[in-house]
Amino acid sequence: MARTRQRLFYKIGEVCKICEIEPHVLRYWETVFARLKPVKNRAGQRIYRRADLELVEEIKKLLYEQGFTIAGANAQLMVEGYGGKEDMVLFSESLSASQRRSIQEIKRELTELERLLSKSPATRD
Repeated sequence: MARTRQRLFYKIGEVCKICEIEPHVLRYWETVFARLKPVKNRAGQRIYRRADLELVEEIKKLLYEQGFTIAGANAQLMVEGYGGKEDMVLFSESLSASQRRSIQEIKRELTELERLLSKSPATRD
């Protein structure tokens, strides 16, 4: 993360300067990443916490450096522990029926594999 002072809250302009992104990009990310929901103060200004800044940096890295799509970045954030229940719902709604079936099949296979591995004694080399 670029130079930052340790503060509890940041305004949108400060976040954009720190993370080196435009405000319209950040506002768009708020609409597609359910976890990125800054609170608003009495004046209606967005107020970001330190955790929000870290999430913005992670989103930026996934999209710009690693080349993820929005859906892919959402999925990766869930894998990395950033996602909440809302993210999972939004992500699952964006999947086609065949993609959902494929994921369900993979989950069944992994569950079965886990069951088989838990029954057999572990061999160590």
